[in-house]
Parts: sequence; C-alpha cells; structure tokens
Amino acid sequence: MRSRLLRALVALVVLAGLHLLVAPTASAHPYCGITWGSAPKAAGSLSAGRLVDVRAGRHDCYDRLVLDVGGAVLTGWSVRYVDQVRQDGSGHVVPVAGGARLQVVAGVPATPTDAWFVAPNRLVDTTGYRTFRDVVWAGSFEGMTTVGLGVRARLPFRAFVLPGPGAGSRLVVDVAHQWCATGHTC
Repeated sequence: MRSRLLRALVALVVLAGLHLLVAPTASAHPYCGITWGSAPKAAGSLSAGRLVDVRAGRHDCYDRLVLDVGGAVLTGWSVRYVDQVRQDGSGHVVPVAGGARLQVVAGVPATPTDAWFVAPNRLVDTTGYRTFRDVVWAGSFEGMTTVGLGVRARLPFRAFVLPGPGAGSRLVVDVAHQWCATGHTC
C-alpha cells in the first residue's frame, strides 16, 4: 500500500515538473497581436500580367515588401524560408544578407529592363528597417520571378494579394519585428 502511494506521489511530481518545463506558445503574448507563424505560404501557379516594381515600407509592427504586378490580378505565388535563395533558370546561389532568407516567387515574368536582369541586384535600400536586411533580384525564368528577402532572423510572416492599382495587383509580404510581446518568452 505504502509503495503504491509513493509511486503515485512520484508520478504527480513528475507530471507537475513537466508542465512547468513546457514553454508558452507565441499566441499567449503575441507581438502587436501577430500570430502569423513562419510556415510556407502559397497560392496557385502561373498568372497573367508582368512584375513591374518591387518596393518596401516600414510599419510599427512589421516591415512590408510589395511586388507590383501590372495587367492582371496575381493568382500564383509562394513565400517560404530557405537556406539559400537560388537564381531562376541556373540554380546558382544568390547572396542575400541577413540571419534568415525568404524566397518570394511570383508566377509572372518580369518587365524586361536592364536594371532588373543584372543579378544579383539590390532592389530596395533596407537601411533603417528593423527586420529587413536585403532585397535581391534572383531572376525571372519561364514565367516565374524570384526575389530574395533577407531578414534579421526567422520571424513570423504573412503573404497575400491585394487588387489594384487599376487592373493590376500586389503581392504583399509582411515580416514581423519579433515573435512575441517585449518582456515575454515565446
């Protein structure tokens, strides 16, 4: 009887100890309410239209990359963390500064201008951004265009398409400044 009681007590202590070792999830104290995660995001495949511009902006809770598509609404795209960004067509590694790299692929060809087709080419000056470290042209091949996005660390991100301006659309990639609220452990 005594040994059963002792085993039950030990089991309860072990279970209580394991409960204390489990870290809280990021959603427990999200940074700016952000609960995006860092898993790959994608939709469709090839689209009509052409990539006409790449630009970025700074916000209170995240940095934003925008790929402007002219001529049609973008339906095919993917964004994911990769160890190395690879150049379209050749597969050569494209150097991208930062602690982590996002490969941003739009299912449209690029507008053929000299400045865009000199790879690798820095597309955005990221000086002063909290999260972005580099935005690099990685090429356009067979209707797919790739941009390398260097970020400070592997952080939560979201990706989505907005209509406009006009008949075009925009692939938007937001990368959060941090995982969870200051002073909390995620």
